[in-house]
Amino acid sequence: MEKRLLVIGPNGVGKSNLLESVELLGSLRSHRSSSDQDLIHWNNDSAIVRAKTSDDENLSLEFRKVGGRKVLKNGKQLSRHLDLLGSVRCVGFSALDLNLVRGEPLLRRSWLDRVVQQLEPVYGDLITRFNRLLRQRNQLWRNWKDSVQANQDVLLDAFDVQMALVSTRIHRRRNRALKHLQPLAAKWQKRLSKGNEDLELNYLPGSALESEETELSWRLAIEEQLAGQRNDEERLGSCKVGPHRDEVSFLLNGSPARKFGSAGQQRTLVLSLKLAELELVGATFREPPLLLLDDVFAELDPIRQFLLLEAVGDDHQCLISATHLDAFEGDWRRNSQILELERQQDGILEVG
Repeated sequence: MEKRLLVIGPNGVGKSNLLESVELLGSLRSHRSSSDQDLIHWNNDSAIVRAKTSDDENLSLEFRKVGGRKVLKNGKQLSRHLDLLGSVRCVGFSALDLNLVRGEPLLRRSWLDRVVQQLEPVYGDLITRFNRLLRQRNQLWRNWKDSVQANQDVLLDAFDVQMALVSTRIHRRRNRALKHLQPLAAKWQKRLSKGNEDLELNYLPGSALESEETELSWRLAIEEQLAGQRNDEERLGSCKVGPHRDEVSFLLNGSPARKFGSAGQQRTLVLSLKLAELELVGATFREPPLLLLDDVFAELDPIRQFLLLEAVGDDHQCLISATHLDAFEGDWRRNSQILELERQQDGILEVG
């Protein structure tokens, strides 16, 4: 099989479903939906993604309306879904990613979390633990709203200790990943803008952190902040300290790209982020990940289409969807396997 697979077909035929399936095996997440129920056809009880890797590993990821997910590797059910991570490493880029610059902070946090989880699969456990603690903490305030409990401070002290520890570990990993991405993304922005644009990535944590990054100093600082914001937390009903308040800023030539970047500059910025992610993951594991490009050419002008294809080159195994072959010329079309999809009446997409 060629290193590059071009999936061609009209809108609505299932191209994105195919790339999303690969992404799910690689990250256990979908960039299009946060709910497993949305991944199941409306008249079915389950959906299954199966794949065989170049290492002869057979992977299966099943989404069920009742019973949650079921994950198998070489026929053996995994007790921890996270144990599937690392079997397929991929970096995905879709038209939805163009909202990274102008969209809500949640989108930037989710993007950074996907990068960190590629580098450290156990990171998913930290995010799960923090979200559970945050929900439980908010529930405590709701339960106490109309009553006074003698043990409030004791319970909150216990939550503060746990949340500060998990928050510190999330903050440190996000900060470290962004520092690794910074020079790579800046390099790609320079290249894709023909040397006209300087890109700077800044981590803006949702906790006030010491300049010196140590787990102890950050943990103690967060504990103090959690205790100090309790009056506001009681009044507002939500916690204002922690990684759920993190932000990532993008500066182009010293100005916020969100406010002052043109549409073309913002698209180039997102391309730079994705190519930096691709390079970082590849360097970390000494093997280039699979690059997924889901119908992004419709959002790029011809110059940026050419620059993206040139940047990808022959170094990466690519799975690319598009409505037509016009964007692919010369060696790209000759040296790629082309899969053309047609509409099917039963809604099932089979790929040979």
